[in-house]
Amino acid sequence: MDNKRDKKNQDEAGSFETVEPIGKRVLIRKDEDKKQTKGGIQLPDNIEIPTITGRIVAVSAEVENNSEIPLRQYDKVLFNPKGAIPVDFEGDNRLFVVEVENVVAVFRKA
Repeated sequence: MDNKRDKKNQDEAGSFETVEPIGKRVLIRKDEDKKQTKGGIQLPDNIEIPTITGRIVAVSAEVENNSEIPLRQYDKVLFNPKGAIPVDFEGDNRLFVVEVENVVAVFRKA
C-alpha cells in the first residue's frame, strides 16, 4: 500500500508542466551569456556581471493585478541576479524566480 502512495507522489512531483511565481515575484528566462562584445572582444567564461537581462515568462497573480507594478509577461527586463532563485525545471538553469524589487529596468519600444 505504501509503495503505491510513494509512486503516486513521485509521479506527481516529476510531472510539473509550469512554474507559477507567488507573491510579488516573476519568473524570468535569462538571456544567453554574451561570449564577446559588439567590438569583437572575447569575454572570459567566468565573467561576473552584477545585472543580467531576460524575458518574463510568468507573473504572479499579485503582480498581474497590481496596476502600480509595470511588469507583464514577455517584457524584456534587466534584473539583479543576487536575489534571483534558480529553478532547475528545464535542465538548462536559465529560469529564475525574481522578486519585483530585483527587477531594475524594463526595455520598452519608443
